[in-house]
Amino acid sequence: MVAETVKRVEDGCYPAREDILYLLGLDRHGADAGYIMGLADHINRRASGGKAEVHAQIGLNLSPCPNNCSFCAFAANNRVFTGHNELRVEDAVRMALSAEKQGANALFLMGTADYPFAKFIEVSREIVSKLGTHIALIANVGDFDASQARTLKDTGYTGIYHAVRMGEGIETRIDPETRLNTIRAAQEAGLLIGTCVEPIGPEHTHEEIAEKILIGREMNPCYSGAMRRITIPGSSLEKHGMISEHHLAYLVAVVRLAMGKTLMANCTHEPNVLGATAGANLFWAEVGTNPRDTEAETSEGRGLDVFACKRMLREADWDVLEGPSAFYSPRNLVSHSKGTTAQA
Repeated sequence: MVAETVKRVEDGCYPAREDILYLLGLDRHGADAGYIMGLADHINRRASGGKAEVHAQIGLNLSPCPNNCSFCAFAANNRVFTGHNELRVEDAVRMALSAEKQGANALFLMGTADYPFAKFIEVSREIVSKLGTHIALIANVGDFDASQARTLKDTGYTGIYHAVRMGEGIETRIDPETRLNTIRAAQEAGLLIGTCVEPIGPEHTHEEIAEKILIGREMNPCYSGAMRRITIPGSSLEKHGMISEHHLAYLVAVVRLAMGKTLMANCTHEPNVLGATAGANLFWAEVGTNPRDTEAETSEGRGLDVFACKRMLREADWDVLEGPSAFYSPRNLVSHSKGTTAQA
């Protein structure tokens, strides 16, 4: 069945749900799993021309977020951060210029779900006015409507990051349909979508993971990938622990195959070399706030800078792209949209 699934991908088809479940159920320490990881790496390098990218993210604020996502350090219920704190505009600009200087291919601005949209646009415009290159600007914010999507586009945003997360509507106070409505609004405004299967923990079943892979694929994104859940001390999910980087790398490989053979990009988070040898060519460098970190300034905690991410990718024999992101580009989107779903 491994050979049949691989043939479907090589024939330009998307693996069916049954194929994905089969791959997820393989012994990830067995020879077949090793083959799947190697194949995903091969397909990803071929699709991207051997190019990897590093995208920088600036977390703009801290607040006890009322959406109470159980996996998030910002959740009010998790009581990691109890006060409200926002980056000064000048500090956000400084961080953006530093990421640009280090060679980030795209710049993400992230705000919590309750960060005022008008404030997000204000900070964004100030950053856009100071950037010296055509670096892609990506929004990682809470849910928004069609009018706000057009405002993001007019402000200079190329795309957004958005996902229907593991446990959405159960471990969060957000209806999955709300997330999908935001994605539709973004697409109608001409914004590209980056997504990921996240945040994955040991308790998640193959069926849940496959469901989120397929939801992501239906978005016609410019990249997908996989992210493991980082344990937040004192959270309700702490008892489940975390999956290993090896487990994550195998999931990255399965997602890569599930997305077909033409998509240029697949991510792993947090950055790790093993993932970069199993079908991932996109890392994030992070400064400011971070929903997986108990440090208010993630550069003093879990966050890596652009240079560190580049070093990791080069250890996996990737050539890191210089200049604006090729992943957040209409060319990547059009190429990916040509796939068809195979029948099981």
